[in-house]
Amino acid sequence: MKAPAEADLQRRCDEMLAAIRTGGMRLTPQRSAVVRTLAFSTEHPSAERIYAAVKADFPMTSLATVYKTVALLKQLGQVAELCLGDGTKRYDAARPFPHPHLVCTRCGRVVDCHPASLQRLAGELARETGFCIESHRLDFFGCCPACRTGQKSPRG
Repeated sequence: MKAPAEADLQRRCDEMLAAIRTGGMRLTPQRSAVVRTLAFSTEHPSAERIYAAVKADFPMTSLATVYKTVALLKQLGQVAELCLGDGTKRYDAARPFPHPHLVCTRCGRVVDCHPASLQRLAGELARETGFCIESHRLDFFGCCPACRTGQKSPRG
């Protein structure tokens, strides 16, 4: 999958910052750093990974600040929270709407996937059951190519 362009990452960062401002929330330097870390992440980072990145520039930042900022972004619809079944949570700011993920059960890598057939499946399920589907969650668990070949894979 092709990495997003720098301009696209900056645009996403600006959207998230604007959502916080529009929501009437104070935009502290630490909160801005959390947003920037999320927006520019090429992975699906955990709160601990975000904390480590922010703490490098803002040593007085607490893990609670990261959790509160992520919760605010989630409430504003700017971040999707992924619960991976092993008790960990990871965050997706690039695509904060329901979409499937591929999760490596060895290294924990999380990759977005975009099957065109998913929308058709949701529509078919709605027609067959009468449900008004508001959201969905579909993740695939397996072993990534790097782990299968014995190479080290990044972990978010």
